[in-house]
Amino acid sequence: MMAGNWAALPHMPETEKAAARIIWRSSVDSTNALARRMIQSGELPLASGRELGVSVVLADRQEDGHGRLGRRWVSEPGASLTASFVCPIPTNLATDPRFNGWLPMIAGLASLDALTQTLAACQAEPCAPDCSLQLKWPNDIYCQGLKLGGILAELVPLVGERTRMGLILGIGMNLSLGAERHPTPQTTSLHMHWSPLPPITDLSDRILAALTRSLAARLQDFCADPQAQSTVLLEECSGKSWTLGRQVEARLAAGGSLVGRATALNPDASLTIEDDQGQSQQVHTGDVGILP
Repeated sequence: MMAGNWAALPHMPETEKAAARIIWRSSVDSTNALARRMIQSGELPLASGRELGVSVVLADRQEDGHGRLGRRWVSEPGASLTASFVCPIPTNLATDPRFNGWLPMIAGLASLDALTQTLAACQAEPCAPDCSLQLKWPNDIYCQGLKLGGILAELVPLVGERTRMGLILGIGMNLSLGAERHPTPQTTSLHMHWSPLPPITDLSDRILAALTRSLAARLQDFCADPQAQSTVLLEECSGKSWTLGRQVEARLAAGGSLVGRATALNPDASLTIEDDQGQSQQVHTGDVGILP
């Protein structure tokens, strides 16, 4: 099912098959904000029953997109993928600090799944010996040490419900952004590392469809047994981490910063950082930058 600006709606047959609903706008303040408003107003009903249906909210342009800690996320029309993925999850899981830190990490793994599957289907080849895709804790997609995409997870209360909440996973990726248009020297774009790639609409459709399917499967497993899945996710995320073993600076959500070496990802998805005096501290929320 689709709704939106029909004149500008791109042809996305694969995403139509994978998503419970597609909401399209040519321009929005942010896809996460639009998803939140539509959930709260009842315009975007969330799936019920045993199957976890994932809806996709898409825009070609975001006027006021944000990442973690209120940072601005810039999306380029015709060059970036800008989407929010929406589904219900149990309230007791969403509010449990033992498990809810894994939600953005699941989105990161699903993003790697989607990119890997799409590149293989397109028979794209890396432009350099090592173009591996990795995750920077807690919510960035990296390629060759540069930021390819970011993730913002939000939880929305559902009117009249106590047992479920709405999960919104905003995911932005640079797909065909020229080097001269990157907002910082630390960012990159998929086409700078892999080729050949199909036209942007086809590429976006393939990635969105694969991402929707991977998110649905991973979240379904996580909701069914968060304890067991946390162990699985810990091993998988540790093996795909760009952060572990590197010198980092964590800017903490509560204020201040912590500099040291990232030594471990923990069972609750927090990050352990060891400072120069050998003291370790777990970081649960904040922004982590890789130091030279």
